[in-house]
Amino acid sequence: MKNLLSAGFVILLLLSACSKKETPGFAADQEVKIHYDTTAVDSFSTGATSVDIVRQIKMSSQKYQDSIKQAEKLKKEEDKLKAELEKENKKKLEEEKKKADAEKKQPTSDASPAAGSKTP
Repeated sequence: MKNLLSAGFVILLLLSACSKKETPGFAADQEVKIHYDTTAVDSFSTGATSVDIVRQIKMSSQKYQDSIKQAEKLKKEEDKLKAELEKENKKKLEEEKKKADAEKKQPTSDASPAAGSKTP
């Protein structure tokens, strides 16, 4: 009888220890998978960058830098042209204002002698 009770106790203990337990909070079934857009490349792996490709990258970056410098030069030239055009436009506007002022002054000066001559 003692053997039967001790065997039953051991079986109960094993069944309770081996039963699936629920974890409170986070569910154990959910696995968090992180997706990376790049993969690590070892220098000895098949996807490693060769010396020739590195040289091409450096040359292309130099070309890129040259193209940026050229774009900056073009932008500076455009800015200079715009500034010159603005100066010319301002000069033209000033000349037109002077002409308009001169034309306004001429009719007023022409009208005053004519008004003086009309009085007998």
